[in-house]
Amino acid sequence: MTVTLQPQYRDLVTADITHAVAIISGGMDSTVLAYLLHYHGAALTLLSFNYGQRHRIELDFARRTATRLGAAHHVVDLTGILPLLSGSALTDAAVAVPDGHYTDASMRATVVPNRNAIMLDIAVARAISARADAVAFGAHAGDHPIYPDCRPAFLDAFETMTLVANDGFAAPGFRVLAPFIALSKADIATLGAQLGVPFVDTWSCYRGGSAHCGTCGTCVERREAFTLAGVPDPTPYGDSSGVG
Repeated sequence: MTVTLQPQYRDLVTADITHAVAIISGGMDSTVLAYLLHYHGAALTLLSFNYGQRHRIELDFARRTATRLGAAHHVVDLTGILPLLSGSALTDAAVAVPDGHYTDASMRATVVPNRNAIMLDIAVARAISARADAVAFGAHAGDHPIYPDCRPAFLDAFETMTLVANDGFAAPGFRVLAPFIALSKADIATLGAQLGVPFVDTWSCYRGGSAHCGTCGTCVERREAFTLAGVPDPTPYGDSSGVG
C-alpha cells in the first residue's frame, strides 16, 4: 500500500533514525507512533509495561501491533513496584476510574506518579544497550492539562538528563522523541488513518473490561478524536450513546 502523508505530518519524524526504542501501551497514540516510525524505515524495538494497571488488556493489543510490524517486543514486569503506587485509579482498586471528559480535573485520579519517567528510563537503558539512536513515546497536547510527564518541559528536561547520564555511551545524535507533543488526539486519528493503522486493534479504556466502557475519560477522548477527525470509529463500546 502506498502511503501519502499530509504535509503537516511528514516531518514529525526524520528519516535519519535507524533504530528506535518506542514505548507502546496498545493505545491509539503509541500504536500510531509505531506505525509512523516503521513508515520512516526505522528498525523498531517496542517496549510495553505491566505496572499492575487495571487495563492490562492493552498489552494484548500492543503484541498485535508488534506482530503486524515485525518488531521486537518486550513486556517489562513492573508489578513489584505496585505497592508503592497507591492513590491512582489505574493501579489502586480502591480508587474509581472517573467518567467525563479527558481534560476534566477528575482525571487527575488517573495519574500514576512519575510513570513516563520510569518507563522512559528503562527504554533509554535498552536503547543504549542496543546502540539505538532514539527513544520515542506518544505524549500529545491533550495530555498536557493533567499529566506533567507529557509536557514539552518534561521532554526537554528528560532528554537533557539522558544525554548527561549516558555521556560517551549514547549513539551519536541520540534523541528522545515525542512527535505528537503538539498534536491533538484528532490529529493522531487522522495520521493513523493515513498510515493504515487498524484502530480496531488498539485499546484505550482505563476500566479494562472485555469492551471499551464508552464513558471513562479515555473512551470519551477516543470517541471525540474519531468524530473530529472524520475517521470511522471501529470500536465497540459498552455504552452506545456517543460523545456527550
